[in-house]
Amino acid sequence: MIGVSAAAIVAGAATRSSKNDISRNLDIFTAVYKNLQTSYVDSIDVDKSINTAISAMLNEIDPYTEYIPESEQEDFMTISTGEYGGIGSYIGTRDGKTFVSEPREGSPAQRAGLRPGDVFITIDGDSVTSLSSDVISKRLRGQAGTKVNVTVNRPYGSAALSDTILAFEITREKIDVDPVPYYGVVRDDIGYIQLTTFNEKSFQAVKDALTDLKKNPKVKSIVLDLRNNGGGLLESAVQIVGLFVPKGTEVVRTRGKGLVNEKIYKTTHKPVDTEIPLAVLVNGSSASAAEIVTGAIQDLDRGVIVGERSFGKGLVQSTRAIPYNGLMKVTIAKYYIPSGRLIQAIDYSHRNPDGTVARIPDSLTTVWHTRAGREVRDGGGITPDIKGVYPEGNRLVYNIVRDGWSFDFANRYFARHPEGIPAEDFEITDTIFSEFKAFIDPKKFKYDRACELVIDQLEKSAKTEGYLNDSVQSSIDGLRALLQHDLEHDLNLNRDMIASYLGPEMVMRWHGTRGSIIQTLKNDQDVDSAAAVLHSPDRYREILRKK
Repeated sequence: MIGVSAAAIVAGAATRSSKNDISRNLDIFTAVYKNLQTSYVDSIDVDKSINTAISAMLNEIDPYTEYIPESEQEDFMTISTGEYGGIGSYIGTRDGKTFVSEPREGSPAQRAGLRPGDVFITIDGDSVTSLSSDVISKRLRGQAGTKVNVTVNRPYGSAALSDTILAFEITREKIDVDPVPYYGVVRDDIGYIQLTTFNEKSFQAVKDALTDLKKNPKVKSIVLDLRNNGGGLLESAVQIVGLFVPKGTEVVRTRGKGLVNEKIYKTTHKPVDTEIPLAVLVNGSSASAAEIVTGAIQDLDRGVIVGERSFGKGLVQSTRAIPYNGLMKVTIAKYYIPSGRLIQAIDYSHRNPDGTVARIPDSLTTVWHTRAGREVRDGGGITPDIKGVYPEGNRLVYNIVRDGWSFDFANRYFARHPEGIPAEDFEITDTIFSEFKAFIDPKKFKYDRACELVIDQLEKSAKTEGYLNDSVQSSIDGLRALLQHDLEHDLNLNRDMIASYLGPEMVMRWHGTRGSIIQTLKNDQDVDSAAAVLHSPDRYREILRKK
């Protein structure tokens, strides 16, 4: 034991710079900084220059190691604790205007009457039309119990559906960020739980949802949706895995500098159900703690993974207090899931000559094995057992969403039809779709000029190379005419995909986030893929069996 400890100490020391090197470089930095302050011709912003130097140093290490000054700690604490003081509203920016994108259900903003689309004009009497959304967000936040006066411009706010100026006095409250915005029954007999983050409230929220779903005699299996979940607290991930596996099961181990810095995390609570069939949904934005849960479920053969390969973040951060109320979030370890694999996709310690980094190629990854002996690989996120099949990206639909056509139409439709219908029953009818098409102004709709640019380049190249005779020019002109955009045709051609975005946007106006999720799940291909395997016990068992 003594020999191992000594070796660990030596190994740890070998990874650190010498004290002389550290002292020498600190002296150099201090001298450079003092000379700038005393001799540079213009004045230098002290805080800005130091923060720039710190950021440059940390950016050379990895994207997750960062300095958080006191002025920027509010957002960091919100992520960790799941709560903040404010009015409870998401905000967005378009064309230089900051607006309410969605007031949280039951929040002070919603109760006061703020709606999606309301554009901020003043806050506490001060004009905010020229301020960034970050500044406006900070102005809206504050200590619970304090009041904030907000003036907004509401499109379609009057009986004639014209803009209306409205004023609100809102009392701020402690806003809890609900990590489980929705759970319910999908595809007749599947319990569905959507988890958006891993904070201090996540474990209890998932446990409560799972326990409630199991009371429903219809529920035969569970889907845990971790898509777009960027992670959070490692301990929360371990607790959530513990809902599905026996107490005392190893979920993850972290390794820092030297052998003495290895830590093993095992489940500590009595599970809710270790047998119910389970599917976990992931995509390229599922990261960190979400990958711990996904990877552990896969390595322990506890459930099937459905969707896209996850992000690939296998680094652990911890916060350290530093002088003058600052915080430093520093990468202290890498985490390894039960099979022993590391799923980190990028090795930041080995950069290209230009300073860039790249994902570890699949050819350099290593094969590991799950508890049942199934082959899995390291070095690039969690590869799902069932890969999702998705339609190709569509620029027309992207532009509809990006430029706010669906958002604005939903606001106008809500102004005309405030009564609404149940989220489960809503659909984009022919009448609604015709209204939407008429709502889009062809003169203002921004098409991508991909085809036009290619034809222009073809014409230019033909001219440069001496091929642009009358016959070629005629053919190019004919091709240009054939590829002219026809908005009516394009909208009809892409109706189903447009409806998949427009429907949830509209339902949100009547039923909030919960209703929007219900509407989205009606045509969710990953949920369909999960349902297909959960409804086939033989296939489910076959996936989890050693090949």
